[in-house]
Amino acid sequence: MKALNVDQEGYLLDLEDWSPEIAEELARRESISLTPEHWEILNALRRFYAEFQLSPANRPLIRYIAQTLGPEKGNSLHLNLLFKGSPAKLAAKLAGLPKPTNCL
Repeated sequence: MKALNVDQEGYLLDLEDWSPEIAEELARRESISLTPEHWEILNALRRFYAEFQLSPANRPLIRYIAQTLGPEKGNSLHLNLLFKGSPAKLAAKLAGLPKPTNCL
């Protein structure tokens, strides 16, 4: 695997560098073991980015996941459990996307 070029917060500098292996390494750095449930969200997030060219904040992320994967997955409790309480920021990072602009 090539070296990870990330900013000081751990986001990829070049979105083209992303791969499933890179996602696994980014997750390892966050002490997360990616499960099929994580991948479902990461893949949905990458589709969202491909369509809208932006990383969604928490509310739009929850809405999008609810619309595409169903309400049992598109809710803050489920996403917070998967992504340690900051789903929009952490999921975007693991999906190789820019930090959501309206997330602190």
